Amino acid sequence: MAEIKDPENTILIELKGGTVQIELLPDVAPKHSERMKELARAGQYDNVVFHRVIDGFMAQTGDVKNGNASGSFNLRMAGTGGSDLPNLPAEFSKLPHDRGTIGAARSQSPDSANSQFFINFSDNHFLNGQYTVYGRVTSGMEHVDAIVRGEPPAEPDQMISVKVAVDA
Repeated sequence: MAEIKDPENTILIELKGGTVQIELLPDVAPKHSERMKELARAGQYDNVVFHRVIDGFMAQTGDVKNGNASGSFNLRMAGTGGSDLPNLPAEFSKLPHDRGTIGAARSQSPDSANSQFFINFSDNHFLNGQYTVYGRVTSGMEHVDAIVRGEPPAEPDQMISVKVAVDA
């Protein structure tokens, strides 16, 4: 793992292959960074599946309402929900959607992001200025690259646990 410079703004996602370390960017997207920490601290991202994984594009997860693989899980509903918290306003910046960046998933409305996010497999600059970038993978990208593909995947991978590094 990479050195953790700011444990309060570092997320640790445990996947079946190992840990993915994400540096949040609160100076660029404070509301999105805060939301990810809030949901991680509440344990709401634990056991949530990657419901949309497109080779060469991105892996999407974070539907805490319909994507939790424990309990009464329906894969067809994964990706249609968010959290009990209100949607977030867009926090667009000049940061490009490069490989390993974290983007806020949303509907057609720019101000509809909630709990879902995606990790870019490659440079996806066509997304620049349209989706909020609020973090980047600093180590463990090989584990992201190994996530099972599909829309949705037949046997989706899941985030086993998601923690803020300072709490881990």
